[in-house]
Amino acid sequence: MGLKTISPAALQDILQTQPVTVIDVNSPQSWSKAHVPGALNLDPVNYLDSDLPTAKESALVFYCSNPLCRKAPNAARRAKNLGYSNVKVMSAGINGWLSAKLPTESGVSPRA
Repeated sequence: MGLKTISPAALQDILQTQPVTVIDVNSPQSWSKAHVPGALNLDPVNYLDSDLPTAKESALVFYCSNPLCRKAPNAARRAKNLGYSNVKVMSAGINGWLSAKLPTESGVSPRA
C-alpha cells in the first residue's frame, strides 16, 4: 500500500487554502516544544477512529520527527486501513518543517 508524501512547503500551502487534519505522532514532549500549527498529537499505534474526522474523504497528513522515523507512515497506513482515502505523510517530519523555517506552535496538548 503506497503512501503519498507531501513536502513541508506544500503542506503549508494547503493549510492556507483548504481543510486538512494534520497529525503529529511524536511524543507529547516533542509536540509541546514545536508542531505544525493546528496539528493534533496522537499516539501512532493507539489512536481511535474517534480521534479522526468522521468523513472518510477528509485530508489527513501524518508526520513524526524526520525521514527515518517510521511512526508516521505506520499511523498513515492504519488510517488507510480504517477507510480514509486522502492520506499523506510529511516524511521530512517536524525537523524538515523547522529547517524550512515554517511557523510552529508550542504548548501543552489539550488532552494533557
